[in-house]
Amino acid sequence: MRIATQARIAGAVLIWMASSAFPQDKVKIAHIDPLSGPFGLAGETIGKHFDALVDELNASGGVAGGAKFEVAHFDNKGSAQESALLLKQIVDAGFRYVVQGGGSNVAHALSDGVSKHNARNPENAVLFLNYAAQDPALTNEKCSFWHFRFDAHVDMKLEAITNHIALQKSIKKVYLLNQDYAFGQAISRAAREMLARKRPDIAIAGDDLHPMGKVKDFSPYISKIKASGAETVITGNWGTDFSLLVKASKDAALGATFYTLNAQNAGAPRSIGAAGADRIKQVSAWHSNVAENKAERFANDYRKKYKDDFYYGPAKTAIDMLARAMNDAKSIDPLKVAKALEGMKYAGDTGEMWMRADDHQLMQPIYVSTYTKAGGKDVRYDVEGTGYGWRTDMRVEPKDTVLPTTCVMNRP
Repeated sequence: MRIATQARIAGAVLIWMASSAFPQDKVKIAHIDPLSGPFGLAGETIGKHFDALVDELNASGGVAGGAKFEVAHFDNKGSAQESALLLKQIVDAGFRYVVQGGGSNVAHALSDGVSKHNARNPENAVLFLNYAAQDPALTNEKCSFWHFRFDAHVDMKLEAITNHIALQKSIKKVYLLNQDYAFGQAISRAAREMLARKRPDIAIAGDDLHPMGKVKDFSPYISKIKASGAETVITGNWGTDFSLLVKASKDAALGATFYTLNAQNAGAPRSIGAAGADRIKQVSAWHSNVAENKAERFANDYRKKYKDDFYYGPAKTAIDMLARAMNDAKSIDPLKVAKALEGMKYAGDTGEMWMRADDHQLMQPIYVSTYTKAGGKDVRYDVEGTGYGWRTDMRVEPKDTVLPTTCVMNRP
């Protein structure tokens, strides 16, 4: 089975190589994410995000004196093991930049694989840009010089969520429901600790971790939430795990408010529908109705071209900052680019951001928002043609997202 998997991956890379030369003025980026299965829609949509970003960058003249970006998409089926096999093949094929975000389990495998490869092959170093994998360990005890994260991590997002919950005096019980892997486990830990510190009167009515991508019917979980009396649910579910959770919630007429980390993902708003209005909240680094929205033109152009929504701001931030680092370094060499990224201050689409050199974690504004009826100045844009969009409830400034890091980084 392993041999067959390796052969299929190698074949995919060779097909891509056959259609593309490898000139030295190309910045070759491998996008590794699930492109099929329960999380395939999210991966495919992010792939279109990167296609659009690269097209715009190349149309503006490229980077570092004219080098152009070229992105190829590789399906890891959501598997950390398959991602590690893919990494070896794409590195051999000449890629020096990897972007990924679908799953912290995958991000750990890629970060470890990239670090080991670079230690053995410093002349062919690879840089890993993480646009969405949010396990705090990736920029704490498992940090790597070759890994940069462009989204806020779980603890940063849970600080925002629990601060918002703490202000809602009507909330008495919270239920935690998450996928059973590094990301979901981190949410459970952070929610428990932070709520106990900020609102010790709130009871944790339940704390369930379920198999990732395997649950076909969430009604038993919804029944448990109903029976617990919880009026609030915190979940990081994404892909079909979120869509099916929302469906079961609607079918059971559960009136709880959901605080989510991934309700903006492709397909999720359609699954929410009108029944979720004013009771689905999310924490994110961007949404289409943020104030002073510098990504508005790009998002509108994207919608016209792809008949779809641009929704994941950190993907754009990653490419924008990568281009800036290459221009600053006057090079597309990964080591020089990594050094240019460290400590970078950047005027991003939502305000000033900076890449903390200590752990390669980006500090940026983040938002708590509510899914509600579109219309008026606060919700100009709907999502996925639903007639509903995101309204900002609270903006958290970058300085207020900063948390200590335990990273001890080994630099080349």
